[in-house]
Amino acid sequence: MTVIIGLTGSIASGKSTVSNMFKQVNIPVIDADIISREVVEPGEKAYEQIVQAFGQQILLEDGTIDRPKLGKVVFSSEEKRKTLNAIVHPEVRKKMLQLRDHYIKENEKAVVLDIPLLFESKLTHYVEKVLVVYVDEETQLKRLMERDQINKEHALEKIKSQIPVKEKKDMADAVIDNNGTVEQSYEQFINILKRWNIL
Repeated sequence: MTVIIGLTGSIASGKSTVSNMFKQVNIPVIDADIISREVVEPGEKAYEQIVQAFGQQILLEDGTIDRPKLGKVVFSSEEKRKTLNAIVHPEVRKKMLQLRDHYIKENEKAVVLDIPLLFESKLTHYVEKVLVVYVDEETQLKRLMERDQINKEHALEKIKSQIPVKEKKDMADAVIDNNGTVEQSYEQFINILKRWNIL
């Protein structure tokens, strides 16, 4: 039986680092962020719907969607953000489930659904085990400011738009404390996989 793992964390908690650890041990990772970019490529259903909803002015010269421009449009309006999410999210979920089922058919030991907003989007029923990558708020704030080159106020705004990582930690089946070194996180990662009989 394939173990279906939901990988999540909060912004700047180091989820990508852990996602790469799964790849290193040859466990397939289905990344929601990558898929959300793929489903809005020209020719895809979501692409057509976005152009219909937001008009040609959100396109670049080559016909692809100008993501920063669309981002500005939806950031300023709750209603437009809901419109965009209603187009993109179902397509992303459909593709994730197709890939998940493909790996189950292939008899993989495990498959990872890397979903940043796993709890916020109420998608925990897609997975059997939830792994949360955790850092304390101070570290999270510092890393986010450095990573995105933004000020404290802007960083806090981004952090507050998600469920606090402390709460996610309590809802998880396992937690990787990512406050230390990559080696320390990797050791926790391997122990969790052994505990779940994957390694």
